[in-house]
Amino acid sequence: MAKLTFGGGVHPYDGKALSKDKPMKTIIPTGEMVYPLSQHIGAPAVPVVKKGDRVLTGQKIAEAGGFVSAPIYATVSGTVKGIEPRRVVTGDLINSIIVDNDGLLEEVAYTPHEPDKLDKKEIIELIKEAGIVGMGGAGFPTHVKLSPKEPEKIEYVIANCAECEPYLTSDYRRMIEEPEKLVEGLKIILRLFDNAQGILAVEDNKPDCVKILTEMTQNEPKISVAALKTKYPQGAERQIIYATTGREINSKMLPADAGCVVDNVDTIVAVYHAVKEGKPLMNRIVTVTGDAVNDPRNFYVRIGMNYKDLIEEAGGLKCTPEKIVSGGPMMGFALFDLNVPTTKTASALLCLTHDEVSAMEPTPCINCGRCVAACPSRLVPTRLAVLSEHYDEEGFVANDGMECVECGCCSYVCPAKRHLTQAIKSMRKNVLGKRKKA
Repeated sequence: MAKLTFGGGVHPYDGKALSKDKPMKTIIPTGEMVYPLSQHIGAPAVPVVKKGDRVLTGQKIAEAGGFVSAPIYATVSGTVKGIEPRRVVTGDLINSIIVDNDGLLEEVAYTPHEPDKLDKKEIIELIKEAGIVGMGGAGFPTHVKLSPKEPEKIEYVIANCAECEPYLTSDYRRMIEEPEKLVEGLKIILRLFDNAQGILAVEDNKPDCVKILTEMTQNEPKISVAALKTKYPQGAERQIIYATTGREINSKMLPADAGCVVDNVDTIVAVYHAVKEGKPLMNRIVTVTGDAVNDPRNFYVRIGMNYKDLIEEAGGLKCTPEKIVSGGPMMGFALFDLNVPTTKTASALLCLTHDEVSAMEPTPCINCGRCVAACPSRLVPTRLAVLSEHYDEEGFVANDGMECVECGCCSYVCPAKRHLTQAIKSMRKNVLGKRKKA
């Protein structure tokens, strides 16, 4: 039987053994909490509190700034110190609500629900009000994704359990420790689409997860488990859709155009908490790992915590790391300062003793074609990089540069160590920025 996969891709060192076999650890935060108002794609959230207000855990502190937006909730009790710009992992200064944590963790009262007794509009409203966004990194508001124009045409709801990014094991621990929440969350989402089947798409390097989820869904006729070939970027939206359904989408299409909805493991569990328990999005799992960390593992984190505190919880650093990355090594952001908050999209903190990339000096292209073979979007990365370096936007678009998913495969395999992904990503950002202004 052919493996469920896609064309192209690479097999980088995965580094998952550092943290995968240790149970999740819950962190109780101390000190101030920082809540950036832009933790999602779309309009920033709008504060509904002011300096001096006392807030409780689970209290809304910012409401959605539009349809494509999401509210934000306090994850501790305490006093609002102010609303001011604070640095985030991308290096940007983002207006943020600062809460002085009083350590009491006093909570608001939550209203549980029985999903079977809710209609579709009520489920969508609960998801919207909970502030749930795509927690795999994109940060797209989930209520928008689950509200396609033609819901009757959705045939597949794909739970993205691939976790193909090296070093990351948060989804793995969630599937091992709380698989029932994942399955129940998927069942809730399936209630929104009358003609849809659910697919739990797991890479085959996680046979224990495949076994657990298969056993849990054996009596669920609308849910199946798909064991995908282990390859990066198997978890990318376009690649996972193709691997599980054989359907293709491009940059001008949404998954819904191919009859699909794709959601990350943590996002689906957040849907479970919102609909079943009435709880807003306040927590996520963060992998703190790398060979510079004393005790790499996964932490159950309250959103708004400082990254420095996560390092301390992981036993501190063995030595001064050469590179610290928010996220994984292929698509994460290199950090110059750990004094930044965890957000809804903060998946990992990776600390490495050696920065191999900075030690490699790029040389001219040798026309080997490895980047073409590795590209999951079937592009010619070296040509796109040259067009980017020459600021040729017209040529870049004509050569399908906007189809790049910025996975980093081309840079990874390039023997000349050219900064292909960075050049292409920069041009894509410029083109998208001009399109928004037009």
